[in-house]
Amino acid sequence: MTFTLQQIAGVLGLAANAATSITGWSVDTRTLSPGDLFFALKGPAHDGNEYIELALELGASAIIGERPGNGPVLVVKDSLLALRQIASWARNQWTGDVIGITGSAGKTSTKDVIAAFLSTRLREGKTHGNFNNHVGLPLSILRVPDDAEVAVLELGMNHAGEIRDLAGIARPRVGVVTNVGRAHIEFFDSIEGIAAAKRELIESLPPDGVAVLNNDDPLVAQFREAHPGRTITFGLGQNAEVQAEEVQISREGSRFRVGGIQFETSLSGRHGIRNILAGIVVSSLYGIAPADLTSAVRDLKPGHMRGDRLCYHGMELLNDCYNSNPDAAMSMVDVLRETPALRRIAVLGEMLELGRWSESLHRDVGRYVAASGIDVLVGLRGAARAMADAAIDAGLPASAAYFFDDPAEAGRQLRTMAREGDAILFKGSRGTHVERALEAFMLAASSVQAAS
Repeated sequence: MTFTLQQIAGVLGLAANAATSITGWSVDTRTLSPGDLFFALKGPAHDGNEYIELALELGASAIIGERPGNGPVLVVKDSLLALRQIASWARNQWTGDVIGITGSAGKTSTKDVIAAFLSTRLREGKTHGNFNNHVGLPLSILRVPDDAEVAVLELGMNHAGEIRDLAGIARPRVGVVTNVGRAHIEFFDSIEGIAAAKRELIESLPPDGVAVLNNDDPLVAQFREAHPGRTITFGLGQNAEVQAEEVQISREGSRFRVGGIQFETSLSGRHGIRNILAGIVVSSLYGIAPADLTSAVRDLKPGHMRGDRLCYHGMELLNDCYNSNPDAAMSMVDVLRETPALRRIAVLGEMLELGRWSESLHRDVGRYVAASGIDVLVGLRGAARAMADAAIDAGLPASAAYFFDDPAEAGRQLRTMAREGDAILFKGSRGTHVERALEAFMLAASSVQAAS
């Protein structure tokens, strides 16, 4: 959205003489563009107020900070509070609809699917990347194009009350919940507590709003009780109002039918189909029929490190290194299990933010790997050792379960055991850096190929 510095100053109860046009919004001088308004935020590692002069040198149109500078600086007591106030005001100026999305896994992929479908008929804006927290959500609102008719925004959380707070700024008319899982369970007493936090999105909808719920998740399906208005469910189960039928999973992706319409997609697994179903439901609210989306579904591509498939020296690599939690890891193990291959190898990194449940949840995933018939498990760092141990206890041969503290070393060692015809999944939390194992594996494979 585009505003003048005078308008922004007025929102904060300040005065600004310049009628400077603000053409962008930034909290990071590394990505700042000339014309951006720079918010000098205090973070755990850096204080943005120390970068005020740099931001001005880089061409910032103005600064919102907590101390003066040699340029147009609107001085406030709390820069983060100012960001929230401005975003809330901007949302009230913009007359389009917000589609809010939350869930323990799949938020970003579902957001991208919904935005792609809506863009076939409407001018849309969306969250860039996964900017979905107390900083990212307000920035995402400010970055919605002025002419957008709808905005598809993620709402994330790791504590109770956060989604209600973010929804108060975004004011969604449509709320989509992908699932309730054990991501961020470190900060909750139970999965029911996580469910209550996700339900805040649905509780925040206006009476004429629409709740779009994954009926395959029993906890999410119960959210219909929290909304007095319209609810539409989606899923692979028979009770869903919008249901995928005749599902066929293959190396290339999947095929399925919805209401008699045949769809094909390169997105991986049943969770990918559910993301598409959510998009079909939301699109229908804006007059876009399923029959009009067959090409859009076919054109969908996985996001970076979100289920990328790569054929490499006769092996199929699945790169899902962006993040992980127990439910997401099991979903990708399902994808690996359904991938045609001579052997299936799962390289799974430690999952973070699980608190006192960490060991037991890692063991759950290890047992799931063994029960799924995966041939080799490679655990990376920390609590992933419990995952490997549990897989052995559940029947995976000890010679087929490995643990490494160093992802790069794991990648190099994996190359010595992998062979043509294998399918290999790489997945883990961002802090585990499973992508380094993939990079080392590919480098080692290239070296072996060159030497031969």
